[in-house]
Amino acid sequence: MKVKFLGAAGTVTGSCHCIETAAARFAIDCGMHQGNETIERRNLDTSVYQPRKMDFFILTHAHIDHSGLLPRMVKTGFSGKIYCTPPTRDLLGIMLEDSAHIQEMEAEWASRKNRRHGARPVEALYTRADAEATTKLLTPIPYGQPFSPAPGITAVYHDAGHILGSAFIELTLEGDGKRTRMLFSGDLGRPDQLLVNDPDKPVDTDYLFLEGTYGDRDHKNVADSREELAQAIRASYERGGKVIIPAFAVERTQELLFCLHLLQKEGRIPSDMPVFVDSPLAIKATEIFKRNPAYLDAETRAYFDRGEDPLSLPTLRFTLSTDQSREINEMAGPAIVIAASGMCNAGRIKHHLRHNLWRPEATIVFVGFQAMGTPGRKIVDGAKMIRIFGEEVVVNARIFTIGGFSSHAGQSQILTWLSHFKVNHPQVFLVHGEQKSLDTLAGLIRQRFGVTVRIPQYLEEYTLTPGAEPVVAVDAEKAHPRIDWDVVFTEMEGRLSRMRERTKTLADRPVEEQAEMRQRLLALDRELLELLSEM
Repeated sequence: MKVKFLGAAGTVTGSCHCIETAAARFAIDCGMHQGNETIERRNLDTSVYQPRKMDFFILTHAHIDHSGLLPRMVKTGFSGKIYCTPPTRDLLGIMLEDSAHIQEMEAEWASRKNRRHGARPVEALYTRADAEATTKLLTPIPYGQPFSPAPGITAVYHDAGHILGSAFIELTLEGDGKRTRMLFSGDLGRPDQLLVNDPDKPVDTDYLFLEGTYGDRDHKNVADSREELAQAIRASYERGGKVIIPAFAVERTQELLFCLHLLQKEGRIPSDMPVFVDSPLAIKATEIFKRNPAYLDAETRAYFDRGEDPLSLPTLRFTLSTDQSREINEMAGPAIVIAASGMCNAGRIKHHLRHNLWRPEATIVFVGFQAMGTPGRKIVDGAKMIRIFGEEVVVNARIFTIGGFSSHAGQSQILTWLSHFKVNHPQVFLVHGEQKSLDTLAGLIRQRFGVTVRIPQYLEEYTLTPGAEPVVAVDAEKAHPRIDWDVVFTEMEGRLSRMRERTKTLADRPVEEQAEMRQRLLALDRELLELLSEM
């Protein structure tokens, strides 16, 4: 049996673990790679997935970093079943369509730019037709019900407590008189969060594929996090500014609405402060949450049973159209604006940041993980300027990072979940985390449980035989293409030298043309300074 890590290996996006047995070739999740340009380029290369040779997919949950490449697989030849829980099916119906719409728009913008320069148009990563074709392949399976996607393979979904319908996957592979058990955590939820149940306890397994997003730290106390959010809101209200909250459309937006409902009910935030959910996807997702009460926790169901909607409040406004979205930024006075995307790399949140990031009276509140290379991560890490829609915007707003709203388990919560293994202690593969987090978590797991822990890297393939050391192979050139920095800098220095030589001819040009040339060089110099500060 072979397991190849096609994503979420040393990173937090692009989750996809491809498994090859004598009976089938399939994958757990198929997420979109998100981050800098180099990471996102992985979305284009389907050769590592071999979609036509993929028999089926088993999904842990609906988040795009676990599901967003499925339409790309369908577009390039995949036609098998995609297994998921019923709420995941409902959420993917809207999420993949939304993602496809973004792919189409971005391709159109890039094509317009190319046409102006005489270049070829850009093809969308996938289209809404591809997304629709993908949803037709979704096969819903409830929690706890074993299913067999191929001979000798049995899978069971268990509640992961991460978002609506999220699951960890118990997989049993049988062949040649041998049985191998595998457990894929997906994104493991944080206990005691609003809306969803606590994660189920793990079942015994030979190999555990465990996420480590927050493997190097614990979250803030939930009560303290809610008070910190209330303080941020009150401060902006007093200064007449807006509170901008980048939030994932699914789960994080709904948890924030529940939290704001409680804070307003308790009188801890201004009762007349408008709250906008400026995301058509989040609005649709909120309705799906309300239609699936059986998958919500007992506390949430109790609110609905007594006729109280915890996902609403008197000052809440949903904005569907782009005109309504623009009106938010034209509106004077304080307001709370929840908009996607959660990492600020797409969607309406970019417009709200452009209008508010430079305002001292505004507040930007981050309530979710910010992946390396994303605009959100740069702001959290203290960037003084951020480029938005080609414009440099200074960061004057107050920045809050509130970890208590995360839907991922923190370090102590991961270790507590692991402590529930009763009979055996599996070999552990740490995935879905940045290297520092995974290294820290690996050390703690080895120390506390005395088990073997490995941290696979992108495109590594492990041949697993119970009772034997795995055999590891990797296409190093494809996984980590070498950059010859000497060549890069030599070419740049050569161009600079040629430009210097040609300055003698510039003196004979009109003053206006010289001034324009100087401005373009200064703009290049500013970009170089920004890049230098990041090195």
